[in-house]
Amino acid sequence: MTALNRVPSLMVRAGTVSAFAMAAVGGSVVVPGVAADAAAATPATKALKIAASKKGSPYKYGATGPRRFDCSGLTQYSFKKVGKKLPRTAAQQYNKTRHIKAGSRKAGDLVFFHSGSNVYHVGIYAGKGKIWHAPKTGDVVRLQKIWTKSVWYGRVK
Repeated sequence: MTALNRVPSLMVRAGTVSAFAMAAVGGSVVVPGVAADAAAATPATKALKIAASKKGSPYKYGATGPRRFDCSGLTQYSFKKVGKKLPRTAAQQYNKTRHIKAGSRKAGDLVFFHSGSNVYHVGIYAGKGKIWHAPKTGDVVRLQKIWTKSVWYGRVK
């Protein structure tokens, strides 16, 4: 490891580095609610970072970005930006993903909220039981703890 490679971690620990300084020496910037491990280079975790970058964007039913979103519009937009195509609605997106068990979920997987067999909401898993999503009318894109056990998980192919 060269001295240049050690500088970012030392500066981060000291709390004296800007995002620009990190980029200049090849470091990375941590976004709250986004995985910061080696998997960060996958399309799913890139889509997660895009969703996180939309924090505070207003919810609007039927909106697909780039300034306003509904739940499936946010997931569709985020994955489209990394070259992955998803259909428009939460239910259609569930049908297009590879279904996985909760124990296998990873940051960047989709979280589908359901009532019986009806999928009614979707978000992007951020790790630690939280999702980035566009919740409802009057709200904004935000990071939130998963509030129910009535969820299924899907991995974008």
